[in-house]
Amino acid sequence: MRFHREGIPTLVLSLLILGLFNIIPVFFLPGLQPWLVLASLVLLGLVVQFFRNPGRAIAQADDCLVYSPADGKVVVIEHVEETEYFHDRRLMISVFMSPMNVHANRVPFSGKVAYVKYHPGKYLVAWHPKSSTENERCTAVIEGPFGPVLVRQIAGAMARRIVHYLQPGESVRQGQELGFIKFGSRVDIFLPPDAEILVQLGQKVTGNVDVLARMPF
Repeated sequence: MRFHREGIPTLVLSLLILGLFNIIPVFFLPGLQPWLVLASLVLLGLVVQFFRNPGRAIAQADDCLVYSPADGKVVVIEHVEETEYFHDRRLMISVFMSPMNVHANRVPFSGKVAYVKYHPGKYLVAWHPKSSTENERCTAVIEGPFGPVLVRQIAGAMARRIVHYLQPGESVRQGQELGFIKFGSRVDIFLPPDAEILVQLGQKVTGNVDVLARMPF
């Protein structure tokens, strides 16, 4: 199991703080030390599991398939008006990531990055209907051989930092890292309205493993 690079500062800070909490009782409250050690190991384990980054190769590379960009649960499948880039009706699929999910986000299909924009915003709970347009978020549009797809990383009530790696004009491959969101969040994908849906509402999905939809030819 790999540890994501975005978690290194948090891990170092956690080790320093927990180290102090375990050293001070040695001199003043030695009876508490075993309990503090146990609590520290639990907290450290939570940090490690949150920033885990399992290596996952795409099983079937196919640019007409749109892989899930995140681990989590499908919470929205609906046709909506996309107002930032397309300004028309699109099929939106949303994946909600709890704090227990892997939070590395991945490119759903290969193509060229046509648009990237970061938006500061609120921190509504990630399943709130307005979180897609009012929360802190970052939007990327990837132009592939079967048309463009918009991927939007959205911060949640606990998330306080969105990291995005894509740059306009660069070519990206299916499955590579798109970014990272810290502590509970959501990813929306906007597809052509006639894309074939391959998941169900409430289904748990895994990034780079489960296919959300098939692009229309």
